[in-house]
Amino acid sequence: MELNWLKTFIIAAEHSNFRKASELLFISQPTVTVHIKQLEKEVGANLFVRDGRKVMLTEAGIRYVKHAKTLLSLYEEGISELHSFQQGFISQLTIGISPLIADTILPFVLKQFIQSHPNIEISVKIIESIKIEQAVELEEVDIGLSCLPNKKTDLNCQPLYHDPLILVVPHDGFDFEIGAPIEEEDIFQNHTLLTHNHPGYWDELCQQIKAKYPYSKMMKVSQTHITKRFIIEGLGVSILPKSTVRRELLEGRLLEVDCHSLNLPDAKTYALMKYEHTLQKEFLGFLSQYRI
Repeated sequence: MELNWLKTFIIAAEHSNFRKASELLFISQPTVTVHIKQLEKEVGANLFVRDGRKVMLTEAGIRYVKHAKTLLSLYEEGISELHSFQQGFISQLTIGISPLIADTILPFVLKQFIQSHPNIEISVKIIESIKIEQAVELEEVDIGLSCLPNKKTDLNCQPLYHDPLILVVPHDGFDFEIGAPIEEEDIFQNHTLLTHNHPGYWDELCQQIKAKYPYSKMMKVSQTHITKRFIIEGLGVSILPKSTVRRELLEGRLLEVDCHSLNLPDAKTYALMKYEHTLQKEFLGFLSQYRI
């Protein structure tokens, strides 16, 4: 059996169209037909039926497509592992990281880990915290760094650190040396609060803010880096983990405002693992040396 037959079959099945398959695979449409015919001869069953200009999987085709994907995946996984071995890697570690955590000094930490562990091949997947638990459970990643603890599974969940929350505002017009003092009440009553850029604390915090400042305006912005850009552009203010705005504070693009009227919680970061293998433990041990 030729692997090209499987690739053609899978693409044609996904798009229900031989012409589309030929375009995606950069082969002629007659070649697609030949591949499918050869595969049907090999497996001893018709895999497609024509429906006007489209083709549809037969019952046999529906049953076989998942096996075809498994065969092709195993082949590609083997080639990838062989290439890694040839490049000098002896271990692989796939890490799932939430966008918010990726916006801290974690890239610096990863760089240090890679430099000190040249034989480990690192793969990083950016995944929303709410989906990291599932990715770890399904073994799509070896370890997940999430803003949320696990809820539905018995995964190993290790708290990594607590990150204080701070109220941040744009720098323009808020100069501590020559400007008037920044009043916390004025911030909440006259500026739009950008919320829900973190999955762990905003629902409860919004209730607290509404109780204290009932006329405050809010706008949901789901990504931290977009929230920071909006603040810098003067679209609002927000309450963010201090680690995510460290650089902007140092560079003078954002200002921190003391927030005494609210009971600000800490943002938490967790490591989720299905297996506590040596490599996972080694990475977490290395990560614990740094204050993200």
